[in-house]
Amino acid sequence: MYLFVINAKSGNGGARRVWDKIRTVLHKRNIPYEYTFTQSPEEAQAYLKERLTERADWLAVGVVGGDGTIHSLLPAMQNSGVPLAVFPAGSGNDTARGFSIPRNTEAALDVMLKGRARSADLISISGRNTLTALAVGFDAEVANNVNKSYYKKLCNWLGMGRLAYIIGIFHTLISFRPSALTVSCDGEEHSFSSAWLAAVNNVTTYGGGLAICPEARTDDGLLDICIVHNCSRLKLLLLFPTVLFGKHTRLSFVTMLRGQEITVHSSLPRLALGDGEPVASTPLTASALPGAMQVMAPSSGSRSLLGAES
Repeated sequence: MYLFVINAKSGNGGARRVWDKIRTVLHKRNIPYEYTFTQSPEEAQAYLKERLTERADWLAVGVVGGDGTIHSLLPAMQNSGVPLAVFPAGSGNDTARGFSIPRNTEAALDVMLKGRARSADLISISGRNTLTALAVGFDAEVANNVNKSYYKKLCNWLGMGRLAYIIGIFHTLISFRPSALTVSCDGEEHSFSSAWLAAVNNVTTYGGGLAICPEARTDDGLLDICIVHNCSRLKLLLLFPTVLFGKHTRLSFVTMLRGQEITVHSSLPRLALGDGEPVASTPLTASALPGAMQVMAPSSGSRSLLGAES
């Protein structure tokens, strides 16, 4: 039996359209399933905990929504032994990118039904877990501003979720001030006199496809960290086109680190977002939780459909 959790608000209503396509295929193939629509993270988490406790024969939990929807379900999914199946229907969809989930709905359903369950690490921050990335500083403020904006809904409606984050960069650049930052990576301390951001990643991308940590892996038990520091606003702006393709890592004002535990101290209080949701503020410590989840991914050798239309 398959279980589906659908966030009715994700993607400006796009999740409902994705679910309609999924349900049509399930009926056509005579596949048994249960489902629910949820209106809030708290409701989704409570429902999933109850259903996972009631019966033990779930083959997978399909989540139709964005990264924030998946984030809200991590406490129920962690160590449950039931794999997560991702159906991208949000604005960022970096979880889907991180596990090579196709945008095409039927192809994503095939991953759930015919793919393989992969072990996946989590990022733990003060007892709260994150699957994709922890953004600290400028990038967190960008995501926070986007989440509160009117243009996010408009971009989602146009099917251009990444555009909302690009607008958010310019929106945030006006008021944000860099500050001194100290990052300790597995006990080795690194100090930066003027830092813009520190991104702690479990997958390669965040912010709707920005390849901030292009070497990150979801199952290596390590966190990849990108620190952007000691650069002007103009240089920061010029950085983002290179981040789209992961070409920023060689720039003199970019430092890349990798480790199991990361501590971040900032001279100014900084917001930290996990999977695009507020989870903490500096100072903070993030650590890798190896193999804490199972996620359905395409079988080896299957053709990628990441660019296909849904």
